[in-house]
Amino acid sequence: MTTAKIVGTEAGDARITWYEAEKARLVLAVGHGAGGGIEARDLQALAAVLPEHGVTVALVEQPWRVAGKKIAPAPKTLDTGWRGVWPALTAPGPPVVSGGRSAGARVACRTATELGAAAVLALSFPLHPPGRPEKSRAGELLGAGVPTLVVQGGNDPFGKPAEFPAGEYQLVEVPGGDHGFAVPMRVPPRERSRAGARAETGPEQAVRLITDAVLAWTASLG
Repeated sequence: MTTAKIVGTEAGDARITWYEAEKARLVLAVGHGAGGGIEARDLQALAAVLPEHGVTVALVEQPWRVAGKKIAPAPKTLDTGWRGVWPALTAPGPPVVSGGRSAGARVACRTATELGAAAVLALSFPLHPPGRPEKSRAGELLGAGVPTLVVQGGNDPFGKPAEFPAGEYQLVEVPGGDHGFAVPMRVPPRERSRAGARAETGPEQAVRLITDAVLAWTASLG
């Protein structure tokens, strides 16, 4: 069952679109990035797959998107919007995994401990601005304070998997994927060797890799 609800926050009205599991053991709340909304292919794939496995998915649109604005506000305002929807996310009862893609992943990491999130899902975590590795945001990721899964494209200009520091989190690579998990038709040999058995990853395989990884991880959370 899918329902949408407007939730008032101090940053304006946000919207939660619920994709409900029949007997939910977890809620996965996922926010979007600064360059797009909940129509992102990876977010829609999670919403389509996870409810069949006991995980309700809540796709959260930040107030700036609901208001029709084109440019995301400052991180502080994004955090305010996320805090504002949290009571609605916890209301159904199951533990809530705080998640997001890109800027939404940063929000989830920054607020996880404060809000009491069960875990964090970080899709395409923007480790640094493109071409500026010295501007690292690793502290946000490492400071999440709860079990964390990072799903990262192998060719993400905001941070390739090999650039991520050691820490208490899991990382799954989408071979050849960019920041939106778009992949080339053929994975270069160097990427292929890192990918192990997945010698080639096309668009459908990339999405399946993401949903399989998140399914396995959420199952491990209990």
